[in-house]
Parts: sequence; C-alpha cells; structure tokens
Amino acid sequence: MAEFHKTKGLTDATFHYCPGCTHGIIHRLVGEAMEELGILGKAIGVAPVGCAVMAYDYFNCDMIQAPHGRAPAVATGAKRANPDNIVFTYQGDGDLAAIGTAETVHAATRGENITIIFVNNAIYGMTGGQMAPTTLPNQVTQTTPYGRDVTRAGFPIRVSEMLATLDGVAYAERVIVDNVPNVRKAKAAIKKAFQTQIDKKGFSIIEVLSTCPTNWGLEPVESLTWLRENMLPYYPLGCYKDATEKGVF
Repeated sequence: MAEFHKTKGLTDATFHYCPGCTHGIIHRLVGEAMEELGILGKAIGVAPVGCAVMAYDYFNCDMIQAPHGRAPAVATGAKRANPDNIVFTYQGDGDLAAIGTAETVHAATRGENITIIFVNNAIYGMTGGQMAPTTLPNQVTQTTPYGRDVTRAGFPIRVSEMLATLDGVAYAERVIVDNVPNVRKAKAAIKKAFQTQIDKKGFSIIEVLSTCPTNWGLEPVESLTWLRENMLPYYPLGCYKDATEKGVF
C-alpha cells in the first residue's frame, strides 16, 4: 500500500481558508506538481490579491506579492529577467478576470512563457461575496440580491474559451476538484501546464472550478453539489487549446 506524504511543495503553515473551500486542494496539487517535476528550487510564484493573498506563506518556493490584478505583469517581468526559472501566478476570478483582465489578455497574446493557475468560484470571496465577472446569470450575491441581471451586468466571462482564441496561448484547460477522479485530472493538467513552460512552448493557463461555501451560504458538501449543478453547465470542463506540439513561440 502506498504511503501518503505531505508534498515538499508546501510549507508547514496552516491554511487560513474557510472550511470546505477547495483552495487547499488546489494548493496541494500545485505543490505536488512542482515537486514531481523537480522545479521547486527554481520556481517563482506570484501571489494575488484575494482569498489567496497569503499564498506566499504556503508555497515552498520563492514568491512575489503582486498588486491587485497585476500578477501576469509581475510574472512577465520575473520570467524575462530570469528566463531559466519557472514562473507561475495563482489568481482568483476577481483578481484575474476583473481588475487584471488587461494584464492577463496581453500576457497571453504575447505568448509569455509563464503558467497561470486560475481559481474560479463565481464570486468575490475575500471582500464579502460581491458579484464577480464570473458570477452566473441570476446568481444571488451581496451586490445582486435579486440575482445577476445580464441585461444590466452583462454575461459571465468564460476565460479559458476567450484566451484559447489568442495565438500566444499554448495550453488552456478547465478542470474541477469536486471528487477524487477529477482531482487527479486537475493535477495532470497543472503538471502539463508547468511542462509547457519548461519546454518553452508559451503561455499556459489552468482554470479550476472551485467552491466558496461561506459566500454561497452553503455547507461544504452542499457547495460541491451546487458547483456541479450550476457552474458546470456554464463552464464546461475540457482542454480548450493545446498547441504544445507546434514548437517554440
């Protein structure tokens, strides 16, 4: 029987996340991927503003704290200054798809050789549960008490599909961490995203559908059901672009 060991990709710090939040699972997958690929010693992570603002305490590699939304720009600078290092960002939907939309799109279209881990829970988590760019139609939040009205607020942004249209993107995939088989698939995708950077193929992004039990007003198990029943239909899983066999950008 295989013995489970805590990944060396994470520190011994205790996570601050709410019970049932899947940030902890995603952190572990990123840490395991870096450890198994042997890149911990040369990895540089960029922490966001949002629920994962303290990611620099958790990942056992060099970390940089970026202003709100600017993680792709900071990662671009880190990678260009240190091209032999492996640079990744870890961002939520408010950080990446709202204030950081421009930085994300332009880093992607330039084909920056960085990796982005994008956590989508359809809400602003850290600041109390306001509507985010990924909030679903008719979803109730602190700022949409009657549900998101798309005639006023527009439609949610499907980030993976949007970025997949850009020539600079080498790899874009959406995964979920709601059960063991899907957690394993998510880990494989994260490892492939890092390998894409190692192979100098260009920009890679893994979008992870995640829960927010606190701001959804649900128990942890209920939030997993809500995730499957509501987010999956709007945000289908799958690989939206894989240009890793086409050579170096």
